[in-house]
Amino acid sequence: MSLPTLAIVGRPNVGKSTLLNRIVGRREAIVEEKPGVTRDRKEVEAEWQGRRFLVVDTGGWLPGRDDSLDAKVSQQSEKAMRDADVVVLVVDANVGVAEEDARVAEVLRSLRAPVLVVVNKVDDANREAMVWDFLQLGLGEPLPVSALHGRGAGDVLDRVVSLFPPPAEDEVVAEGDEEEGERIFGVAIVGRPNVGKSTLFNRLIGDERAVVHDMPGTTRDTIDTIVETEHGPIRFIDTAGMRRRSRIDEGTEYYSMVRALQAVDRADVALLVIDATEGVTAQDQRLAERIDAAGCPIVVLLNKWDLVETEERTSVLAQVGRKLHFAGDAVVLKISARSGKGVHRLLPALAEAIDAYHTRVPTRRVNEVIRQAQAAQPAPHGARVLYATQGAPDPPTFTLFANKELPPTYLRYLERKLREAFDLGATPIKLRVRRRTD
Repeated sequence: MSLPTLAIVGRPNVGKSTLLNRIVGRREAIVEEKPGVTRDRKEVEAEWQGRRFLVVDTGGWLPGRDDSLDAKVSQQSEKAMRDADVVVLVVDANVGVAEEDARVAEVLRSLRAPVLVVVNKVDDANREAMVWDFLQLGLGEPLPVSALHGRGAGDVLDRVVSLFPPPAEDEVVAEGDEEEGERIFGVAIVGRPNVGKSTLFNRLIGDERAVVHDMPGTTRDTIDTIVETEHGPIRFIDTAGMRRRSRIDEGTEYYSMVRALQAVDRADVALLVIDATEGVTAQDQRLAERIDAAGCPIVVLLNKWDLVETEERTSVLAQVGRKLHFAGDAVVLKISARSGKGVHRLLPALAEAIDAYHTRVPTRRVNEVIRQAQAAQPAPHGARVLYATQGAPDPPTFTLFANKELPPTYLRYLERKLREAFDLGATPIKLRVRRRTD
């Protein structure tokens, strides 16, 4: 199913991300009172008056800038405009018609897609007269809105939906109806800044969705794309680079880190990207520990492997075994995201994780493994599992009925035994313990 697309564009710091959050009804995009926070295209599904559509937030558009990062951000905006069914140009009522607004409007007038001029920061009726200055952009009647307070947002959405192509049957959501489909396997791409996460993300999805630049911290928000593969649909999630908290010196970077950690918590597998030319650093180790604590299995990707000297490769692999030992049987792949070398081995590795993710085990076999594990190593203080069963797959979830509370260390022991017995590899396992009542 292909949903109609609304692209939100404009120069920096006019409120594009605030408008996206208002449209979808939640904080999807990072918002801060300074320009340049948004850099990548971020797509979010929304619904208005029973019509579903995609909203694309873009970075601030600065045509003609020589700076390579600004140029790449602007290219992302231009691609969003070309692909959209409707484009919303956001301008700032407090500033009036800026030179950049006029230059953006000039490009937008050449598009075949309809364009709406949305004048943001019109917080009350007394300011509505300010919108008529924007008629000079030549894009039709401007619409006043306050993205922060929601004023006028409904009128904008009514216009947007009316301009979309006629809906297909599967694009319309009946009132009170919630679509329930098979949950899509999620893969989060995490790592320190500037290790090649966005380059890998673009390589995997086959599109330049993420801005790639050699300046650390280019990605600010999490962006995701569903890719149809021979193993089924996979959701790849690109995240911001994560540094030590003591080195995070601005609000934007803090919220970027929070979003990245949330992505890890929701993901089914995390791809930990490590710059092989630097080896496994202390920060890589801390990130792996944070992922492991979230119960998310890890696939270690040694990126830029082609740049590692032959005599140093054994040392790098030894560092992985020594510093990431707690990751257990984590798959380790040697790749080059820039050239694509070795990336083809990633999907088969994920396919094994997906198969394990959907595993169902007969109750008889679950109890056999638990009995053998308890015979080999009884739990302390007389605690014992009386009965066990798999309650659900996706991921494999086991319910243990015990006579007493089981210590966390013993639960990890039982988890390891279940993982080994049923060949679950690094897939997450959930254990739920219920105490027998007298």
